[in-house]
Amino acid sequence: MKRLFFYLLLSTLPLFATAQKKAISQAKTYIKSGRDLDKAVKLMEDLLKDSTFRRNEKVWLTMGDAVKMQYDQGNRKLYLKQQYDTASLFAKAKDLFHIYECLDSLDATPNKKGKIDLNYRDKHAHVLNALRPNLYNGAAYYLRKHDFKNAWAFDDTYLECGTKPLFNEYKYLDNDTMMPKAAYRALYSAYRLGEINKMKKYVELAERDSTKLENIVQYMAEVQLKDKDTISYVASLKRGFKLSPSHPFFFPRLVDYYNAKAMTDSATVFIDNALATDSANVLFLFAKSTALLNDKNYEQCLDITTKLLEINDSMPEAYCNMGLVYYNQALELDKTTQRSRKKRQAVNNLYEKSRPYMEKFRELAPQQQAKWVPALYTIYLYLNMGKEFEEIDRLRETLKL
Repeated sequence: MKRLFFYLLLSTLPLFATAQKKAISQAKTYIKSGRDLDKAVKLMEDLLKDSTFRRNEKVWLTMGDAVKMQYDQGNRKLYLKQQYDTASLFAKAKDLFHIYECLDSLDATPNKKGKIDLNYRDKHAHVLNALRPNLYNGAAYYLRKHDFKNAWAFDDTYLECGTKPLFNEYKYLDNDTMMPKAAYRALYSAYRLGEINKMKKYVELAERDSTKLENIVQYMAEVQLKDKDTISYVASLKRGFKLSPSHPFFFPRLVDYYNAKAMTDSATVFIDNALATDSANVLFLFAKSTALLNDKNYEQCLDITTKLLEINDSMPEAYCNMGLVYYNQALELDKTTQRSRKKRQAVNNLYEKSRPYMEKFRELAPQQQAKWVPALYTIYLYLNMGKEFEEIDRLRETLKL
C-alpha cells in the first residue's frame, strides 16, 4: 500500500510541474501585454495556496513583476492627473514589500554546501527603498480616516524595514529620522485599537521622540488599566508624574489608586511631596483638600480649599469640598443624642454656611446632580426654605436620588 502511494505521488509530480509552468507562462503573457495584471496576480496567489510552490522563487518573482507593473501604471496615472485610487497605489506598494521580503528569505537560504548566494537582494532593496515613502504616506492617509487597523499595518511595514535583512544596506534605524514619528503613530493606532502587544512592539522607538513621552506613557497606562495589569499601570502613572507633575492625567489617577486601595498614608505622602514641588498647583491643592475632607480634618481642609479658591474661583469641585466641610459637620452634630435649641441652631448655622457653596457647585456643575441634589435637599429642609425645597424635591423624585 505504501509503495502504491509512493508511485501515485511520483506520477502526480509532473502534473504539478506542468500546472505551475502553465500558470507562470500565462501570468508572464499578461505582464508582457500590460493588461489583465489582476489575473496574473491571482494565478500566482492560487499557486501559493499550495505549500508545494511557496519555496519556488519563480512564483514570487512573477507575482512581484505583476504587482510592480500595477504600481507603475497607477503611479503614471496619478502623475498625468488621471483618475486613480490613491489608496490602491499605497496597497500595491505594501504588497510589493511583502512579496520581495518573502523572496529574500528564500534567496538567503544556504545551498547544500552552506553557502548563500544573494541574487535579488540589492536590486529589490533598491526598488523598495524608492517606494518606501508610500508606506509612510499610506499610514498617514488611513490615520486621517481613523482607519487605525490599516494605519498600523502600513506603519508596521515601514518600521520593520529597520530590522529586515533585505534592507541592511540602508540602516534605517540609524539614518531614517522619520522612524520615531512612524513608531509613535503605530503606537497610537494600536492604542486606538486597544492592542497592548502592538503598542509594546514600537514603544522604545517611539520614545526617541522626547516631545511625545507624556502621551506615550498615558496611552500605555490606559491600556494597562484596561488589561487589568495593575503593576504596570501604577508604574506608568509614577513615570508620567515624574515626567510632568502638572499633567492632568497622572497625578489624580495615582491619588485615586491609593485611595481605592485604602493606602491613605501613601496618598498623603505623595500629595505632600507634590505640593512641595509646586504649592500653588490646583490639582495638588484639590487632592490635599479632598484628603483632608475624607480624614475629617475640617479646619485644615477649609484653609487649603480657601487657598484653592483664591487661585481658581471657577473650579466646581472646590466649592463642593467647601460646602461639604460644613455639611458633614452638620450631619455629625445632628446625630448626637443631645437635643436642644442651641444644638439645633448650631446645626442650622452649619447648613447656612454650606448652602452658598453647594448652590455655586450646582451652578458650575449642573450635570453632577448626584452630588448636589441630596445635599441641597437636606439643607433646604432644615432651613425651612419652602420654595427651594419643593423645587429640589421634585428634581430628587424625577432623578430617583
